[in-house]
Amino acid sequence: MDAQSDLRSHEVTNQPPPRGPRDLWAEDLVLRAHAISTDSDALSTYGRALGAPETVEAAREAERIAPELRLFDAGGRRLDEVRFSSGYHQLMTLGLEAGYAAGPWTGGSHVTHAAQVYLHSQIEPGTCCPMTMTYAAVPALAASPDLAAVWEPKLTAGAYDPAIAPVAEKRAATLGMAMTEKQGGSDVRANTTRAEPDGGAYRVTGHKWFCSAPMSDGFLTLAQAPHGLTCFLVPRWLEGGRNAIHLMRLKDKLGNRANASAEIEYHGALAWPVGEEGRGVQTIIEMVHHTRLDTAMAPAGLMRAALDHLHHWTRHRTAFQRHLIDQPLMRSLIADLVLDWEGATALGLRVARAFDGQTPEDRAFARIGVALAKFLNNKLALRVIWEAMEGLGGMGYVEDTGLPMLYREAPLNGIWEGSGNVICLDILRTLAKDPLAAETLGAELAAATGANRHYDAALKDFEAQWPNLPEEAEARWYAERLALLLTASVLIRQAPEPIADGFCATRLAGSRGQIAGAISGVEAQVLIDRLGP
Repeated sequence: MDAQSDLRSHEVTNQPPPRGPRDLWAEDLVLRAHAISTDSDALSTYGRALGAPETVEAAREAERIAPELRLFDAGGRRLDEVRFSSGYHQLMTLGLEAGYAAGPWTGGSHVTHAAQVYLHSQIEPGTCCPMTMTYAAVPALAASPDLAAVWEPKLTAGAYDPAIAPVAEKRAATLGMAMTEKQGGSDVRANTTRAEPDGGAYRVTGHKWFCSAPMSDGFLTLAQAPHGLTCFLVPRWLEGGRNAIHLMRLKDKLGNRANASAEIEYHGALAWPVGEEGRGVQTIIEMVHHTRLDTAMAPAGLMRAALDHLHHWTRHRTAFQRHLIDQPLMRSLIADLVLDWEGATALGLRVARAFDGQTPEDRAFARIGVALAKFLNNKLALRVIWEAMEGLGGMGYVEDTGLPMLYREAPLNGIWEGSGNVICLDILRTLAKDPLAAETLGAELAAATGANRHYDAALKDFEAQWPNLPEEAEARWYAERLALLLTASVLIRQAPEPIADGFCATRLAGSRGQIAGAISGVEAQVLIDRLGP
């Protein structure tokens, strides 16, 4: 072999080119189509910032360099701190300054916020957790106006201040949540953490099995007070120094690596009640309601990121003398996955619009809609992501592509704020106890009738099968069909006809197998074009 031939054997060929700077908003036809009544200028700025090479590199650093727990200083004094990479702080600064947490409370909209969750999740989803909880804590604090007067201006400052100091001395703050205990899990009424009155405040003692974002400036937590389970705000720092909150260990998690979930203990920590004694669940449910919006929207962003990787790969990779994107089987696969992604995006943003609404009907639809979107979107995300990984072959299994990170992240939002069974039970409970939720959901489904025969037939079959609420054992089946019908209803009214018809034919009428890509009769090119340039 001559020297020239030897050099040619080391050339890089048949590999996609580097992406370079990107605008995640401008490139996303589906997001722009369904993000109705949003701040497009702000999202364009955010999309460009997230797509910048330096942001992508910061995200890789935040994922790669794990948070470090520092319990003591050199002299043995307690620190109870977590140290993060510079990439983590860069992502937090970007998101909070863009209004991720503050926007809906300072003149923006929940739709814009939901779109920011979707965009940020594509680049570094771990940093979404502390920002989401800060966003969601604001309505919960409304139950205690005096606390809200101190904390809300800091939570909605549109800035990031990681300094270790009392909230009054900071220009901005974040707020986390600590509810779960070893013996209770989702059954928070089984919590054993105690709160004893101490003047106008309380002293909280107990162990929390999961504390998301332990470097937050405070935590909303549940504890048993003299008159029952109560919500408290426990600040991490007091005017005189550290509050009695001990970090025990960081959770060794599958994904969400940039975020430091922890076990903590309260050792007589000073706390202030949020709302009335004995009404802790009713108080904190406002926070849970808003975090659920983000857990319904994030999986759509993860799906988008995975499909974007697959689309880029198949457009530039050849096999058997053809680009992969031109291979019939690959086209069927991508088209099918696009339907899951567009449906999830459309449903999540439709629910976000209900969060922006001011009427009792809006609020009722938001309650039931967010549960349905969270349930379905998270069940779909994992399938979409691993099919995208397989579409890249061996490279899909390699960290360089970013797909393994998305795959590790995919189960999280389905578990956080109520796993699948909990959400299904919530759906049944809401429809049984809230007639307005059932009425608004029914109106939403009825609004799409008469435009698609597959949808009309599926809705009729659903109503015949379940004229009343199902038995608990059928709750997953019921929730799946109801969420698919709601998604189809949104697509029929908002998406191009081939998208809506393809969704209804394959998801509702059975013209699809059990695995992704096992479809027929859809307009593949129209669906693939939804992925953008």
